Amino acid sequence: MTHSFRSTAASLLATSAASLLAATPLPAAAAPANAPSHSAVETLYRTASVEGRKIFYREAGDRAAPTIVLLHGFPTSSHMYRDLIPALADKFHVIAPDYVGFGQSDAPSHTAFTYSFDNLTAHVDGLLNHLHLTSYILYMQDYGGPIGFRLFTAHPDRVKGFVIQNANAYLEGVGDKPKQVFLPLWNKRDAATETAARGFLKAETTQFQYMVGAKNPEAISPDNWVHDQSLLDRPGTDAYQLDLLENYKTNVALYDSWHAAFRKYQPKTLIVWGKADPFFIPAGAEAFKADLPNARLVWLEAGHFVLDENTPRVAEEIKASFAAQ
Repeated sequence: MTHSFRSTAASLLATSAASLLAATPLPAAAAPANAPSHSAVETLYRTASVEGRKIFYREAGDRAAPTIVLLHGFPTSSHMYRDLIPALADKFHVIAPDYVGFGQSDAPSHTAFTYSFDNLTAHVDGLLNHLHLTSYILYMQDYGGPIGFRLFTAHPDRVKGFVIQNANAYLEGVGDKPKQVFLPLWNKRDAATETAARGFLKAETTQFQYMVGAKNPEAISPDNWVHDQSLLDRPGTDAYQLDLLENYKTNVALYDSWHAAFRKYQPKTLIVWGKADPFFIPAGAEAFKADLPNARLVWLEAGHFVLDENTPRVAEEIKASFAAQ
């Protein structure tokens, strides 16, 4: 009897409370200071077929705005730009592709596809043509440099500017450790030189690339190297990554022609450089000034990858240089 009474009372109280809540509008909760706006531009995740290969790309922003193409480095993908894309999309149309063999794009074996910087560039160029993009700014980091500079020399009329972030076009910018590993590989590829180069495919190297030069190590997301390494560790990936590490010598062979194109066309250039990068050292940033004397050089307290701690600063610098175009 007592139990029945309590159950009935509890049921009535619950019903009354539900009715009251339904009838009384709740006050609007104050949004946290850092909460994203509901009007923020979405990032879309898309694919296109280029020369029979699936190319994955991220896209955001108004296509009527200036386009900026974000070209990623090694060993990562467009994933490295996941925070920069929304930071730019209010002022730019943003495209960030994954190269063949990287990220979410097709990754054929090295016997089914010739992994070279010429071929990676051809597929990025094919994507941009597929999207009917004939005017864009290039943001280049690491491998993005030789891909972007090839695009520039092929289509100087299309490229409206450079954002260069730890991407080399000068031998002065190559650190001692890469020289010790890659000069022998470029001279003669054999078991010994491949073994040394494989050190760049190891998990500890991938993590080091993200952590080196960080102001606050706890601000660097482990998602970076966990994501990258999971893709590096796919069966067969080591073979084509070694092909690309060897093929990097073709970039060095093009340096003089790139410099001549810089001098001829003088693209507007912003350099944002992590000054603690042991791979692409500060001398590489300074070297651009010889051929691009009007380039703006911004030093960042960072290493090879800079965006975990510096995305707001980088976005601000890009907008200050290019948003008015």
